[in-house]
Amino acid sequence: MNARFRQPSPLPGFGLTLGYTLLYLGLIVLLPLAALVVKTTTLSWSQFWETVSDPRVVASCRLTFGTALIAGAINVVFGFVVAWTLVRYRFPGHRLVDALVDLPFALPTAVSGIALTAIYARNGWIGRWLEPLGVKVAFTPLGVLVAMTFIGLPFVVRTLQPALLEIEAETEEAAASLGAGRLSTFRRVLLPALVPALLTGFALAFARALGEYGSVVFISGNMPMKTEIGSLLIVTKLEQYDYAGATAIAVVLLVGSFTILLSINLVQWLARRRFGAA
Repeated sequence: MNARFRQPSPLPGFGLTLGYTLLYLGLIVLLPLAALVVKTTTLSWSQFWETVSDPRVVASCRLTFGTALIAGAINVVFGFVVAWTLVRYRFPGHRLVDALVDLPFALPTAVSGIALTAIYARNGWIGRWLEPLGVKVAFTPLGVLVAMTFIGLPFVVRTLQPALLEIEAETEEAAASLGAGRLSTFRRVLLPALVPALLTGFALAFARALGEYGSVVFISGNMPMKTEIGSLLIVTKLEQYDYAGATAIAVVLLVGSFTILLSINLVQWLARRRFGAA
């Protein structure tokens, strides 16, 4: 163990780099989170429970977590298709399509929200065709889901691409030569190698959707008990100078997201142990 730490490296020694890492994470991550918890402790338990159990807060948290999870699942499916296409095929406009994947990264969230609202509104390019079918996107929970899916797709695609690049095409050909069909090849050869990357992409997309604000507030309509997300409710509390109430809601979102992400990491660890051993 000690020999591994003493190996030559272009960076300073293990002790210095570890100390810098802990200091940096403490200042950037742990200190703000600690301040959030400390501010919440100014509320008594009854006040905290009254705040977080308010029907408006419960409805916003249910919408936020529910749509973030669904958006992450959708992005896992379609992100895999996009990543597979970009890695396995070469076609005219390949680089353009590859660059478009990063568009949600580059666009300011407010611009994304305005664009999605203009497209899916009743008189928008797509909304005008969906309206006669009885499908309303803008100013509905479906619009929140669309916005969260839009901003989360690049995380899945960029996470899966390196994993797909590591899988040689000859592996699939070998499976086919041994009599495996396409479904069997995908289930027994490709999927085990991609499960960790899929879970990582899902976790990143979920976390990004959970904290999204700018692109959602425009298309959601921000109707309490219907399309109001947790981030907007926190901002509303801050505008009312209810800082303790805002931090209480933030703590609920933090604990919920941390629990889900911890569960995903546990499943990812178990998947690596199982498929790695196989």
